Amino acid sequence: MDQSLISTYTYAFNDVGIQNPIDLPQITVLGSQSSGKSSVLENIVGRDFLPRGTGIVTRRPLILQLINRMPESGEVGEPTGQTNPHEWGEFLHLPGEKFHDFQRIRDEIVRDTELKTGKNAGISAQPINLRIYSPHVLTLTLVDLPGLTKNPVGDQPKDIERQIRDMLLKYISKPNAIILAVTAANTDLANSDGLKLASEVDIDGSRTVGVLTKVDLMDEGTDVVDILAGRVIPLRLGYVPVVNRGQRDIDTKKTVAAALDAEHEFFANHPSYSSKAQFCGTPFLARKLSTILMHHIRNTLPDIKTRIQAQLKKFELELASLGGAMGDANASNAVLTIITDFCNDFRQVIDGNSNDLSVNELAGGARISFVFHELFSSGVKSIDPFDSVKDTDIRTILYNSSGSSPALFVTTSAFEVIVKQQIRRLEEPSLKCCSLVYDELVRILSQLIAKNTQFRRFPALRERFNSVVIHFFKRCMAPTTKLVADIVAAEACYLNTGHPDFLSGHRAVSIVTERHMAAQSHSTATSGTEIRGGKTVPSSVLNNNKDLDVDIKESTGFFGSFFPNKNKAKKSMMEPPPPSLKATGSLTDREAIETDVIKLLISSYYNITKRTIIDMVPKAIMLNLVNFAKESMQRELLQSLYQQDILKELMKESDHVVARRRECVKMIGALEKAAEICATV
Repeated sequence: MDQSLISTYTYAFNDVGIQNPIDLPQITVLGSQSSGKSSVLENIVGRDFLPRGTGIVTRRPLILQLINRMPESGEVGEPTGQTNPHEWGEFLHLPGEKFHDFQRIRDEIVRDTELKTGKNAGISAQPINLRIYSPHVLTLTLVDLPGLTKNPVGDQPKDIERQIRDMLLKYISKPNAIILAVTAANTDLANSDGLKLASEVDIDGSRTVGVLTKVDLMDEGTDVVDILAGRVIPLRLGYVPVVNRGQRDIDTKKTVAAALDAEHEFFANHPSYSSKAQFCGTPFLARKLSTILMHHIRNTLPDIKTRIQAQLKKFELELASLGGAMGDANASNAVLTIITDFCNDFRQVIDGNSNDLSVNELAGGARISFVFHELFSSGVKSIDPFDSVKDTDIRTILYNSSGSSPALFVTTSAFEVIVKQQIRRLEEPSLKCCSLVYDELVRILSQLIAKNTQFRRFPALRERFNSVVIHFFKRCMAPTTKLVADIVAAEACYLNTGHPDFLSGHRAVSIVTERHMAAQSHSTATSGTEIRGGKTVPSSVLNNNKDLDVDIKESTGFFGSFFPNKNKAKKSMMEPPPPSLKATGSLTDREAIETDVIKLLISSYYNITKRTIIDMVPKAIMLNLVNFAKESMQRELLQSLYQQDILKELMKESDHVVARRRECVKMIGALEKAAEICATV
């Protein structure tokens, strides 16, 4: 696998100007401030192009892509000072613009950094992408990261150390990242911040390369031979010593080429390194990184192939949902397809035939069934016909229904008045049930619109579509609520006392009489009695009815319960009745029996009516709302949307969709190119 193959593979995604979804192998440069990271990169490139200064100079990640490019036949031009026609840089944020002057590259890095971070030493995780084409570089991808720091300076936040650490971990934690840990050789290796951070994510040191800078500044008689031999902190990929330009060299405008020559002389003539000079210096480091990168690509290739195919399938599906590479050419056909698909999905969701049934929660028709059989049924069953009708109200209705003559039996009119009044109470929960089902249909509409990717393409169609369906549901609600109200009104209009489940009047009287007799027997057994001739005789019999006269005198009569006992003196004076007469006092035995009979009849008939309402109201809602919507929605949508004069407006795509389609086309092209490259490796 040659360098051109690595180049094409590495930059297949950058060529389209969008973020790479596959973590391709790259080299991340790690180290503390002033460890010499920038100088190492400049030596590898062979050009002076990175910002210089004190403190944090690298304040944004710099993704540096080196591409070995030999001059093609027919190209002319000779280097002049800082420019070379065969050597230039390009920034991803400035597509198409070539920087032949590397001083301009430095200025653009500073300008774009300050644009995102300001001028007060702030940092940003947004990377700068720089690509350098040169015949003097090996094809590599390096990421220059901000140097590790301890204390904030200027307007830096107090947690600057944590922010930088988190940023570095984001890059070096990727399994495909090769870590280039830069450490100054004139410091204690055990205190190297870069090596310490690298060891946290690369425990066995299998993807960490150590770079020792400032070897020429070490005290006389000291060297890094033990480190290179792995006797201090061993790394499987080893260490490479380099010599960079010092500050004096930079101030005196010493070129990188001259610095590389001086580096070669240093290692070739140094007593400790001369025997292994071919394994020292920047050129060897570049070759070593290129080799490591190639081996790393080869090892990770199967996994990369799998991820490329998965991403390719994902973007192809998304592009298909966006209408293909060119979009839908025929708007009318697209509208027909959207309407047909929506109506089919709507029917399937209602009927429970959808292909993506949820296992986590109820949805669609199941929620409507829950409204019918749980909410509505339980609500109707919980209505007590006597929670608003008291015994005194029943007694008053009994008196009013008998007119001017006291009734001999319980009248039918009293029963009808009360039971019709209670039946009308069932209208409110029935109409509420209609409203709840309507809400569920609107919920289904929202879910289907959100699910259909076509609606994201055409915002005008989505809004019009939603409006038409909502208006259609509202129109369906009018006949639905009328039918439901009519069902309740019909139940209140005619009382079918001949219903086989209805308790007849005679049976009700018999049941109530038996209850009262049983209650009286229990009361008598606990009151004063005497045994005569083996029989229990009530105490009133033993008194030989001596109290009979008293009972007659104190009889309250038919309206006795309307007046308290304290008004007896006033009654004897024949005063006119008060303007408002209400029943007060305790019930007589007859009133108690009549009231219980009425309540028993009302309960019997009301239970029949509730069962009928629970059965009929859902049927009415399904007939006029749900089923009608399933059957007629497609016709309604076609009449409202399939019109030539509005199709063009409805099918206008959003700017986001157009941009996203363009990105998908580019990404598919890049992935196909990457897959082709992988196939040739």
